[in-house]
Amino acid sequence: MSSLSDIYTSLPEARNLADAAPRSVAEADFNARHWSSPVPGPLKPGSAEHKRAVAEMFRDTFNPYKPSVIAWPKLEPETLKRVTSLPIWDIAVQTEGKARLRMAAYARMIDDPDMKDAISRNAWEENRHKEVLSKLVEAYGIKMAPEPPYIEPRDTEWAYLVTGFSECVDSFFAFGLFALAQRSGFFPPELIETFEPVMQEECRHILLFANWLAWHRATMPAWQRPWFELRVLAVWVFLAYERVGLARTMDADGNVQEQDNNFTVTGAKDVANMDVSLRELIDLCLSENDRRFSGYDPRLARPKLAPNLARFIRMFLKKPSGDSLVEQPA
Repeated sequence: MSSLSDIYTSLPEARNLADAAPRSVAEADFNARHWSSPVPGPLKPGSAEHKRAVAEMFRDTFNPYKPSVIAWPKLEPETLKRVTSLPIWDIAVQTEGKARLRMAAYARMIDDPDMKDAISRNAWEENRHKEVLSKLVEAYGIKMAPEPPYIEPRDTEWAYLVTGFSECVDSFFAFGLFALAQRSGFFPPELIETFEPVMQEECRHILLFANWLAWHRATMPAWQRPWFELRVLAVWVFLAYERVGLARTMDADGNVQEQDNNFTVTGAKDVANMDVSLRELIDLCLSENDRRFSGYDPRLARPKLAPNLARFIRMFLKKPSGDSLVEQPA
């Protein structure tokens, strides 16, 4: 049995990066955002056509950027302070460290070759995200707490569900915060552009998870379904509880640092030099969510809970007056 590090540090053999590398950065970026299956008709979850399409989507939209050659832009002192003071870096690095392990553990336990291939690639990309964040932290001198040991999950399916659903929620709000940081000009365009491929990669990750979930539900025996749905409900309860407070860690100097578990929902004030109402943030999250998914085959399932919950909350929020960075939907 292969070790989990063998899975998240090596892409499956079927992918030859040298042969598959695009001719330009622009081509790689386009390929990562656009994909459609050539198979006609519906892609019904549980069908062989759907399963193969999911695996092909994730393989064909791979972006071969390398963290070791990312040119992190030089930041002015004020901007550098904004970046280094964000209360997210320890949690961000540690979250990716856990995610790569959980994805690899789940990939190792499943038998279906298409889903095993896709989730193994997902584990590799989570490891690459950790490398990107580590390079960013190094480039800007961000002090980090010592990383905890990353332990293989005892309940592999539970750990995979927690990571998948958590990414669906966090990515939905992160899309909006990232666009807000870009539109407000609070961070330089060079920094936004440098981190953009990682944001689109998160879109691919939750697209994969949503379609794995649809496939898994459609193919599991009927007698297993009630227990699985209870576990899904328990995951949401766990995630809600996890987001209630702050996580406390020790930095490199031994000082207690508070890390915001809920930064993707509450972090608008940290990425823009302006007041943004909750309705404006929701509008931006919804529009960015639609934009990032727009290039992928519409027959593939999309994560629904976070966007639907956001739309429900928006119904009770007052429309802001005056100009806004956010385009208001009808």
